[in-house]
Amino acid sequence: MRLTTIAELRSFVRSRRQLGHRVGLVPTMGALHEGHLSLVKLSYEQCDTTVVSIFVNPTQFGPNEDFTLYPRTIDNDLSLLETHGNPAVFVPDAREMYPEGFNSSVHVGHVSAPFEGAVRPGHFDGVATVVLKLFHASQADVAFFGQKDYQQLCVIRKMVSDLNVPIDIVMGPTIREPDGLAMSSRNCYLSADDRCRAVVIPQSLAVAERMIGTENVRSADMIRQAVQDRIRAAGGMETDYIAVADPVTLQEIQVIESSSVILLAIRLGATRLIDNVLVFLE
Repeated sequence: MRLTTIAELRSFVRSRRQLGHRVGLVPTMGALHEGHLSLVKLSYEQCDTTVVSIFVNPTQFGPNEDFTLYPRTIDNDLSLLETHGNPAVFVPDAREMYPEGFNSSVHVGHVSAPFEGAVRPGHFDGVATVVLKLFHASQADVAFFGQKDYQQLCVIRKMVSDLNVPIDIVMGPTIREPDGLAMSSRNCYLSADDRCRAVVIPQSLAVAERMIGTENVRSADMIRQAVQDRIRAAGGMETDYIAVADPVTLQEIQVIESSSVILLAIRLGATRLIDNVLVFLE
């Protein structure tokens, strides 16, 4: 079922609630891949009704970013979903989500400020605003997000907590290509040479994970340097950031005493990729 207006979506969800259904939401910007489909599967496992939203949100793109070039593959997306359980699909246009005169936004402090927030000013305001609108429009019980966009997940969790939004947030694991590269809609931008180089991103995170978990390295500086050295050795990449942080607050840490997250953002030519790994200490 394809829904294009908020009124249609609310009517659909209301009819399912009358049947006693638990409703799951999988927000996406389309160009679907196995990472998205893994979240749809999680929703099927935990909910009676699943809604997948497809909306390339203009407010989370900066003026020099890839909004106009972002892959839009709606026909293929709908075909994929038909063969993966055939959920309800909410496909609004920009005027539906941001009608004339729209002039509000959501700002989540602290957790949105570093890393992606510093490199992409205003990005998380756009994310938080559209996600809150989707939560209100769908009235879902639970929403599913992937670990690959870990800071986004932290921002959404903080927004839900601070604003008492009645929805559960579930994190799905990062889904990777056979060589370890995290699946991303932007991977299609990579040239053949850059695609070969990109494998160093998960490899460098694996080095960090091994240093912490097996070699008992506790210096965040040593971890960052090892990751940077591995990336630099591959050549052809620019680093936006490499961070070792608290997995809840995203405050950078100097000594790893408990669980941590290592996050990075790398540029290969015109393509920018992010990835992360969570490391748990026993």
